[in-house]
Amino acid sequence: MQFDAVRVDGEEGRRLALLMEAIAGGEPGPVVTEANGRRAVYFLVPDGSTEGRPWPAGATPLNAAAGRISYVPIPALSGRTWPLAWHFPPTTPGRFVHTLLLLHAATSLLG
Repeated sequence: MQFDAVRVDGEEGRRLALLMEAIAGGEPGPVVTEANGRRAVYFLVPDGSTEGRPWPAGATPLNAAAGRISYVPIPALSGRTWPLAWHFPPTTPGRFVHTLLLLHAATSLLG
């Protein structure tokens, strides 16, 4: 399965995940958190949906656009995978975070 992702580091990423949870009624789609380093939060969105959008500073789109190489760490669905964890695990095949909702929430939160 292919997907894009948007990375937001630190507490801003965690706040954005909680905001997306509230907007989406409790299930925003798959979100991965990292417990060390930059403490990144990765929002998994549909393939090709991050390209050409005006992401605010602090939100980094990760995709396979021409000339780009992106790395998105993904934890196992079960068992220990520290420092990675599912903040919101995938629920059904093809279910992703809604890109436009994420963009508007990120713009509102990050400026």
